[in-house]
Amino acid sequence: MELEFDYVIIGAGSAGCVLANRLSADGKNRVLVLEAGGSDRRFWIQTPIGYGKTFYDAAVNWKYLTEPEPGINNRRSYWPRGKVVGGSSSINAMVYIRGQQQDYDDWRDLGNPGWGWQDVLPYFKKSETYAGGGDDFRGCDGPLYVNNPSAEYHPLCRQFFEAAQQQGFGVNPDFNGADQEGVGYYQITTRDGRRMSAARAYLYPALKRNNCELITHAQVTRIRFSGRVATGVEFVHKGRTRQVEARREVIVSAGAINSPQILQLSGIGDPELLKDFGIEPVTGLPGVGRNLQDHLDYCIYYKSLVPTLNNRLYPWWGKLFAGAQYLLFRNGPLSLSVNQCGGFLRSHPSRPRPNIQMYFAAITYTTAPPGQRPLMRPDPYPGFLNSIGQTRPTSRGHLQIDSADPFAPVTINPNYLSTDEDLAQMLEGAKLLRALAKTPALAQIIDEEMRPGPGVQTDDELIEDIRNRADTVFHPSCTCMMGPDPKTAVVDTNCRVYGVERLRVVDTSVFPTLISGNTNGPTIMVAEKASDLILDGRERQSFQ
Repeated sequence: MELEFDYVIIGAGSAGCVLANRLSADGKNRVLVLEAGGSDRRFWIQTPIGYGKTFYDAAVNWKYLTEPEPGINNRRSYWPRGKVVGGSSSINAMVYIRGQQQDYDDWRDLGNPGWGWQDVLPYFKKSETYAGGGDDFRGCDGPLYVNNPSAEYHPLCRQFFEAAQQQGFGVNPDFNGADQEGVGYYQITTRDGRRMSAARAYLYPALKRNNCELITHAQVTRIRFSGRVATGVEFVHKGRTRQVEARREVIVSAGAINSPQILQLSGIGDPELLKDFGIEPVTGLPGVGRNLQDHLDYCIYYKSLVPTLNNRLYPWWGKLFAGAQYLLFRNGPLSLSVNQCGGFLRSHPSRPRPNIQMYFAAITYTTAPPGQRPLMRPDPYPGFLNSIGQTRPTSRGHLQIDSADPFAPVTINPNYLSTDEDLAQMLEGAKLLRALAKTPALAQIIDEEMRPGPGVQTDDELIEDIRNRADTVFHPSCTCMMGPDPKTAVVDTNCRVYGVERLRVVDTSVFPTLISGNTNGPTIMVAEKASDLILDGRERQSFQ
C-alpha cells in the first residue's frame, strides 16, 4: 500500500474542507483529502464577481449537462460544479442562506432524529463569524466569515424594498436570524474584498498541521472493500493509478453528482444497474442517485429609466474604473455578488410559509449567449431583473452512471416541473413578479418589460414561458439521501452508508429534502455536525 491515513476524504469541496479541518484538529488523526481539480489560487476565483468568468471554465468546472427535460420543453440544463480546491464554494455566487427552521424540523420528522432545527442551529453558529456580530442565532468566532456589505449594494435595492412593502411584504434585516420571511439584503461569503470559500475558511488552516494532507488532480475511480468493509480508495494521479488505505473510514464528500457516481462505480447502488456495466455489487442500495432535487428559477427582465450596474460595467472606462477600484481598495462592484437583495415570500396568501425565493439584481445580460453570465459585459442600456424560484420543489429526478468508466459523465435527469404543485407555485411566483412591477415604486423606473414582454399575459402563456426559460440556480441535492429506510435512503442519521462499514457520505447529497434557499451554508453545517458524529464514535467504532 502506497499511502495510509486514518481518514480519507474524497473531495475538497465545502463539506470536505470542513471535515479535513475538524478531523485533524486534535492531532490524533492523519487525514488525507483527494481533490479531482487543481488549485484555487486564481484571480477570478478569489475576486468575488469572478464567478461570471469561472462559469464555463473547464479548468475549474465539471460543466455538467442534463438530459433534455420534458418539463422545460426538452431543453438541457447546464450545471456548473466546482472541480477545484474549495469545490463549488470557489465558483458560486457566494449567497449565504441557512434555510427555514421548519426545513430541518421536516428532516427530523422524516425519520432523522438529531437533525431538527434546535439540533443543527449550534453547528450553523459554530461554523460562522457573522459581520453583524453574534447573538442567539448568529455565530461570532467560526471559520467562515459571512459578510453583510449592504452599504455597498446598488441603491436600486431600496426601490425593490419599497415595492415589496407596497405589495404588503415586510423588510427582514437578517434572513439567517429568527425568521426568514420578507425582503432584504443578501449576505455573502467574502472578507476583505476576497471570496471566503470553504478552502480559505477551513482547509488551508488545516493544511498547516502535520497530520493533514491534500492531493490535487487526484480523481477517485473507486472505493476499495474487503467484503463489506471499506478499506481505502483507488485514484488516478498524474496518469498513474494509486491506492490509499483508510485505517478508520473513507468519507465521500464529492457533491450531489460525483458522490453517487463514486458509490455506483464502487459497487453500491441498484444491483441491476451495476451489473449492466459489469460492476459487482457490494451492497444493494437502490436509492443511490435517486431523489434528486434542484431549485428552478424564472426571470423577468426590465429596461430601466434610471442607471443600473449596466451603466457602470458596460463602458470600457467603467470596467477600467471598477478594476482599479478593486485592485487598489478591494471594494466596488468587483468585490460583491450581483445577487444583492431579494426575499422569501408566499406566492399566495394561502401558502402556510414562504415558498418562493426572489432575486432582484440591478444588472441584465440579455444579449449574452444563452445560459452564459458574462457579469463584466452586461447589456448596453440600463436594466434590472427580478426572478423567483420555488423553495421546496416536490419534483424528484435521478442520476446514474452511463458506463463503468470513472471519467465518463453521469446521466442527469432532474425531472423539473413534473408535478402539478411545482408548476402551480412557479405560476403564482411569475404573477407576483408582475404585481411587484406594477407598484408605484417600480412602475416609475420601468421603461419596458423586455422578457417575456407584454405579449405574454394568460396563465397558459406564462406557463409556456416558464417552460421555455426557467433554469437551475445550481442547487442539486438529495442523491444520497439520509433516511431510516435503506430501501429508499442511502445513509443513516450518522451519515453512514447502509449495508457496509467504515464508509460515510457527507455533503449536499445527504439532504433528505432540499432546503429553502442556497445550499452552501447548509452543506457546511452538515459537515460540522458529521465531524462531531465521527469523532464521538471514534473510540467506539460503532458501525452497522
